[in-house]
Formats: sequence, C-alpha cells, structure tokens
Amino acid sequence: MLNFDFHNPTHIAFGQGRIADLAKLVPATAKVLILVGGASAEKTGTLAEVRAALGDRQHATFNGIEPNPSFETSMRAVVQIREGGFDFLLAVGGGSVIDAVKFIAAAVNFEGSDPWAILEKGGRNITGALPFGTVLTLPATGSEMNNGGVITHRAKGAKLAFGSKHTYPVFSVLDPTKTYTLPTQQLANGVVDAFVHTVEQYLTYPVNAPVQDRFAEGILQTLIEIGPRLLAAPEPVYDDRANLMWAATMALNGLIGAGVPQDWATHMIGHELTALHGIDHARTLAIVLPALLNERRVPKRDKLLQYGERVWGITTGTHDERITAAIERTRDFFESMGIRTRLSGYGLGADAVDTVVAQLEAHGMVKLGEQREITPAVSRRILEAAL
Repeated sequence: MLNFDFHNPTHIAFGQGRIADLAKLVPATAKVLILVGGASAEKTGTLAEVRAALGDRQHATFNGIEPNPSFETSMRAVVQIREGGFDFLLAVGGGSVIDAVKFIAAAVNFEGSDPWAILEKGGRNITGALPFGTVLTLPATGSEMNNGGVITHRAKGAKLAFGSKHTYPVFSVLDPTKTYTLPTQQLANGVVDAFVHTVEQYLTYPVNAPVQDRFAEGILQTLIEIGPRLLAAPEPVYDDRANLMWAATMALNGLIGAGVPQDWATHMIGHELTALHGIDHARTLAIVLPALLNERRVPKRDKLLQYGERVWGITTGTHDERITAAIERTRDFFESMGIRTRLSGYGLGADAVDTVVAQLEAHGMVKLGEQREITPAVSRRILEAAL
C-alpha cells in the first residue's frame, strides 16, 4: 500500500426529511446565497423546504447553473455575492451545481486578476474560500463529499478540474426521496458516473491494498445490482435510491483512493468530448473506458483479472479471454443502462478524434494514467477504438 493522508471534514446528514436539519447546520447569523440549476428544485418543492429550514436567516437565490457548469455563469454568481455581502453558500442540486459552488466560493476572494487561473493551476493557488453546504438532488459525481470540481470555459472551449483543501463542503444533506422526480436518463448517468469513478481508482495495478479493493468491488457490485432495477421500477424504491446515493458518494470521497494508484485518463479524455460536443459527462466516460481498458490491458492485467473474477464472476478461459470478457461485460452493462458506448452513437466520426487530441495537447494532458504513459498518440488509439 502506498503512503497516504486521508482527511474528509464534510458532515453528512443522510435520510428522509433531513433538509430540516439546515436549521442547525447553517450558522444562525449567516447571510445565505442559495445556488441552483434549472427550475426543478422550485417545482418539486425542495427549494421551499430549504427556505423554510433557513428560518429568519437572510437569503437570496441564484438560478441558472447549467450542466457542465460554466466559468461565465459562475462569475455572475461571484458578482452577486460580492454586491450582496453573502457569507455562506448553499448548493441545491447535483454535481454540476456543487462543482460550480466550489469554484464560486474560491473565486469570491481570489487574489489574482482572473479567477480562471484557479482552473489553470488545478486549485493549487486557492488560499481560502467561503463556507458552503449542499443539498444533493442528483447522485452521481460524489462532489457532495470531496474537494474537487470541474468547470467549463465556454469561450475558450476548455473544461478543467481543480481541487483544494479549502473547497470541501461543510456539510451535505442527502435525502434519497429528492431523487424521486429524476428522469431515467439522469439515473442511468448517475450509475455510470459512480461506476467509472470507482474504476479510475481500482483498475490500475496491485499495491496490496485489499481493504480499498474490496470497498471498491462492493461499490461496483452494488451499482450493477441496483442499476437495472432503478430504470425498470414503475415507482421509486427508497432503498435503491438510498443505495445509489451513498454508493455515488463513497465512490469519490477519498476513501477507496487512499493508498492506491489512480488513473483518471478516462475522465480527462471525456472532459474534452463534453467541452467540444456537449455530451453528458457520464456518457463520455462510457465511450472512453472500454476502449481505454483494452488499450491498457497489459499494464492493467492483474487488476483486470481480479475485476473480472470478483465483480463479474469470470473464472474460466485464458487470461486474455478473461480480460476481454471483463471489458465486454463492462460495455454491456453501460449499454443495458441505455448509454451508448461508441462515438458513432453520438454522430461523431474520425474527424472528431483529431480535435480531441489537439485539445488534450493544448491543455497539457500529454502524460495521463497511473503510469503516466498515455500520450496523445495513445489517446488517439483509444478514441479510434471507440469509433
């Protein structure tokens, strides 16, 4: 096992009716800006619950944080915070809203002239941030219990990640009933997003970390078990929604990644597909991952064999046959969730590969993966295999 530090300060309030706990989770003297995406939080009554729980605290609302949150929208929120003197932020939504709030919290008092530098430096230049909490309505990214985020600069066509010890949520409220109105596409995205987050920290190379491995395998098995039920259920089932919500949180709160090598090349390549073509984040991951695993089947051999056996029950055949079967079972699982796993499924052909590779080079993504061996030439092969 590798050396590691593990610290996660986020307080989780999990379960039905926990939005009422905002009355004690938010400081009594706070002036709160609530940040949301579209109109769904208002229509479903979640915003009304939030406002009621805030009681007499001064508060206002910022609307319009989009999927794959933009730098431009985030900076409009920064202006409102500065002008209104808000000192506590509350994200109500999914990973996009929470990611945006992390950036906004850091950008409000950023000392540089252009807060986009936060993304260019990956958050290493963040020296402080406004405190914030979250009310999760879309389980997928795990952003509710980690310190990272991803922001898109529309004008630059760039989508970059950042993280800082200053951008952990103070608390996150996880009420599974708030997922009941989600369309099946978003549920499917959530399952696949959490699945790939887990794989990025698990399918690397062995370092004798059985605790982390078995945590990761348990998350993957849970997602495989509940994923099809979530899509097929005529009415929401609380336990399945609760397990999806907690699996997605556990997939990226730092626990399973402690002391093990991590990959994240699938995410870096996928980010460029989203920035260029607007494909849902989880769906870009489903395009890239099977092709990447096949390309990297030799350096990932031992963990792919372990994955095939422990997660999919594949124990017969040659090593190559078992690895191929494990990769195909992964692709089949994504397809069973209604998510296409080829670029052609989104109307993209070979010409898209050149653009993505050029963007990877422009953003310095020239040595990706746990071995730092995924060069632009390797990324090209992965994308061509995903056509």
